[in-house]
Amino acid sequence: MSHHHHNVKGKNLFLTIILNLGISIAQLIGGLLSGSMALISDSMHNFSDVLSLVISYFAHRIARKPASIEKTYGYARAEIIAAFINSATLLIIAAFIIMEAVQKFGSNVKIDFNIVIGLAFLSILVNGASVLLINNDAKENMNMKSAYLHLFTDMLTSIAVLLGGLAMKFFSIYYIDAILSIIIAIYLIYSSLGLLLESLKVMMQFTPKGMDIKKLEADIFEIAGVKNLHHVHIWSLSDKEFILEAHLDLTEDIKVTEFEKILLQIEEILKKHQIYHFTIQPEFDREDCKNLIVKKESNDEQDKSHHHHQHHHH
Repeated sequence: MSHHHHNVKGKNLFLTIILNLGISIAQLIGGLLSGSMALISDSMHNFSDVLSLVISYFAHRIARKPASIEKTYGYARAEIIAAFINSATLLIIAAFIIMEAVQKFGSNVKIDFNIVIGLAFLSILVNGASVLLINNDAKENMNMKSAYLHLFTDMLTSIAVLLGGLAMKFFSIYYIDAILSIIIAIYLIYSSLGLLLESLKVMMQFTPKGMDIKKLEADIFEIAGVKNLHHVHIWSLSDKEFILEAHLDLTEDIKVTEFEKILLQIEEILKKHQIYHFTIQPEFDREDCKNLIVKKESNDEQDKSHHHHQHHHH
């Protein structure tokens, strides 16, 4: 069932790519013919979407590939990287639009507003349809969300361009589309910055959002036979899969089968925290740093602390 759902998703995305490629080309030609900077920038914006959708489409397909000996995690991160690239390109395009619009302020050149109005309207229809096509998938997935954002901001851009065209037609205000481009670009920066940071946090292996390590530690301490939990690392593989590794200090020198009973209890606790992949290293009376979070030391630092420990024992 779920497999079927993925196919539908991919198909919808593919359709939006074709639609958007068409509108980008149409707007670029229209912009050159009419002399409207707003149309050209809208076309660039649309084309950036085509790129981002292509990235999302391939990332989405790649992420489903199975893991292998060379790639033990499979391609689960592909979508995160796609979201990162998408949001980064959006920021660059927004900066480009602002620069162009600022340059355009001075010149009040006449623009063929009928072309602008027609193509902006067409773009609203295309982007509106695309947004509806991938709306459901955007809620549950960072990569799809970035594609969705692209399309949605595109629709807004085109609405602004349409209004600009109407203002030119009825009031002959030709600088209006420069103002609108700047407003849209600022919105673009605002919307893609969050996604850029979110995907960066996953790539930096930061603790997943909403994960309460202290609460997790407290829950594990309640299990009989547990003395200490340390060397904890929790990270996200994709925006849905979390992984934990830790060392577990035991109060007694128990058999492996007895440890596995403790492990079952830990598994239950981790599931409550949405962690399904984990590695626990059992220990009894082992000399190592007992801190909950440990950063790897370089060799000379280790030697120093080792000397210090030895000294301590005498």
